[in-house]
Amino acid sequence: MKKLTAILAIITLCLVSCKKEVKTETDTAKDSLAVKTEEPLIEEPLDSAAQMKAWIAYATPSEAHKLMADEVGSWNCDMTFWTEPNGKPQKSTSVAEIKMILGGRYQEAVYKGTMMGQPFEGKATLAYNNASEEYTSTFIDNMGTGMMVGMGKYNQAAKSMEFKGEMVNPVNGEKTPYREIYTIVDPKTRKMEMFDMKNGSEYKSMEIVMTKK
Repeated sequence: MKKLTAILAIITLCLVSCKKEVKTETDTAKDSLAVKTEEPLIEEPLDSAAQMKAWIAYATPSEAHKLMADEVGSWNCDMTFWTEPNGKPQKSTSVAEIKMILGGRYQEAVYKGTMMGQPFEGKATLAYNNASEEYTSTFIDNMGTGMMVGMGKYNQAAKSMEFKGEMVNPVNGEKTPYREIYTIVDPKTRKMEMFDMKNGSEYKSMEIVMTKK
């Protein structure tokens, strides 16, 4: 009798469980039907003439590119570095050869000099995107294997560009933010300031004063 009672109890529990599962599946199906899905936005198609006009505007060098072209030539660079906040500054020098490439659409700067007693060579590119109206700066050198990429806009009042990006710390492999301010001091002088992060605080890690030959 006890075994029969136990068997009946198990069957009853199974039936109750099955009913709950069926109800849950039904409720889920109802809920999914009740959710309203938004129709995807469809862009208005442009005729071929409008598309061509947009691409021509995108590809044509603008006033921003003329500003970049003003820097074509040779520049003497006095560089100062700080490895930590309020640390002892280290000095170095280099020469930058700047030119416009790809039909005046991009600026390329090649740096050669010495750094910490070692031969130094670096290459920078600067682009202005007519569509997004922002600058993109890249930099590579023989002191590492990574590329620095920053994006920013030109402040006409301050005559400077502020770039923000990320770089990888070779000590721990982690990405850290950096900030760069590039100032047009006068027609023959430029100043670039780099700010890094250490222990959660920003500090000035580099300053380059460029003088046109």
